Amino acid sequence: MSRTRFASEHRWVYVGAIVILVALAVVGVIRYQAVKTDNQATKKAEQLADAAEAAGYPRPDVGTLKQALGNDGGQVCADPGSSLNSALWKINLANGATGPGMRPVISDTETVRAEAKIVEIYCPEKLDTIQDKIDDLKTDDTVRR
Repeated sequence: MSRTRFASEHRWVYVGAIVILVALAVVGVIRYQAVKTDNQATKKAEQLADAAEAAGYPRPDVGTLKQALGNDGGQVCADPGSSLNSALWKINLANGATGPGMRPVISDTETVRAEAKIVEIYCPEKLDTIQDKIDDLKTDDTVRR
């Protein structure tokens, strides 16, 4: 049997091996990106949990933070300086009533700082867009710890 005939008979083995190697390489790159993103999300969630604990709050569950905020801050960082998000944020700082009973309240300083900490950790480039709004809020020590 000649060498060229042997190579042509087993060409499908070579092609199959190349296809499998390329597929494994693609899967490896995809898995690497997923693990890298997961590690970044865990690191940011740990950083936020540490900041909450340092501010005197109970340590939040890192898994919950990771799931809610992901790697990019999710809805918190979508457009924090927009008028709609600013209005929704101020509604959340109200007394919790609905309709005519809704009133603004003096928010807790540490609570507002905690919200700013999320933006600082997950999307620091957007902190300047909300810092003026945070500075304009009237805050005080309103929550007992």
